Amino acid sequence: MNLEDLHIFRSVALEGGVLRAAALLNRVPSNVTTRIKQFEGRLGTKLFRHQGRNVVLTDAGRTLLGHAERLLRMADEAEQELCHGVIRGSLRLGSLESAASVRLPPILSQYHAEHAETHVELQTGTTDALLRQLANHHIEAAFVSEPFEKGRLSSIKAFEEELVLISSQGTPSVRNAADLANQSVVAFPHGCSYRRRLVDWFAESEIFPSRFLDLGSYHAIVACVAAGSGVAIVPVAVLDNAVMGGSVLRHPLPTKLRKNCTHLVWSGAASSQLQELIKLLPKQA
Repeated sequence: MNLEDLHIFRSVALEGGVLRAAALLNRVPSNVTTRIKQFEGRLGTKLFRHQGRNVVLTDAGRTLLGHAERLLRMADEAEQELCHGVIRGSLRLGSLESAASVRLPPILSQYHAEHAETHVELQTGTTDALLRQLANHHIEAAFVSEPFEKGRLSSIKAFEEELVLISSQGTPSVRNAADLANQSVVAFPHGCSYRRRLVDWFAESEIFPSRFLDLGSYHAIVACVAAGSGVAIVPVAVLDNAVMGGSVLRHPLPTKLRKNCTHLVWSGAASSQLQELIKLLPKQA
């Protein structure tokens, strides 16, 4: 097994096909196909299976992709450190929008000042979406919210959030979930852990939302709640920084719902770039 084989294999896996991988690698498709077949022959197992016009990883292929990511990254780090005396490369992160908009800016600013040679890529999504991105090796690490399925992932607590229920001005005080009967819920799409918490709270009182309004940003969620579209759960830190944060009513949640931790999760050994980021996270008690 050599690094060139791993590089070709990784390209086909991430591009989802030989033609796109060949274009990326500046090779003819037949050469890429031959190299993959030879690689599979040496390993004695199939790495890909056809799905329509695309190829997808087999179980063995998914296992190898995790190893390939780490080996190629380590080789890149070794070359850069020996040639330049510093570790360059990139750090691909995923994050909840709440963390990306409020918690991460000062941390990433400091990281950029201390590690200017590292290119940081950040994408946002729900907890479930970020975990899928992590499993598919599209990102190296992600800031996700409780509850989530840890599995074999490594994780550390990064931030603690206080959650609050919001409604439009003029609505009665909310003492329990029953007070929200027939209310609409304004939230991120399925896969959002905060949405799941609100739905579970409703279910405990056998209350069901009249409908859901799925939105893709906290600013839109707060604005729609202010306009009377329904209720939502948001982190207090986000609400304090939202444009219309003062235009909604805040209702305290039960203790078990009020506190929530955001975790940084990753698979396998943390890269040097990720280790440096971890050093900048606030220490959790």
